[in-house]
Amino acid sequence: MFKVVALQLAIATGFALLAWNLGGVLKAWSAAYGGAIAVIGSLVYAMIVMGATNDPKKTFRTHFRAEMVKFSVTAALFIVALVLFSSAAWLWLILGFAVATMAYWFALLAV
Repeated sequence: MFKVVALQLAIATGFALLAWNLGGVLKAWSAAYGGAIAVIGSLVYAMIVMGATNDPKKTFRTHFRAEMVKFSVTAALFIVALVLFSSAAWLWLILGFAVATMAYWFALLAV
């Protein structure tokens, strides 16, 4: 699971570098923050499900809890962005999040 998060981080970093080449530092930081939101959420999810058992009911509950925590962390980080990073290039922040989230799903297919 951590390989998926590492690949997601690499793709999010690459996208932030692309944003830097296309639009400058502010767009790059915005894309990086958006990617970081997705990566941190995935990392939290992976850390929670790491200790899953073979019992299907417990596994389901663990994954459900992990998804709810991931959702909460993601929402909290977006709120932090609204409050503390008001000068962000919001399109690039959302694109960074979207690219990193898509990378997560494509990485799951590859691993």
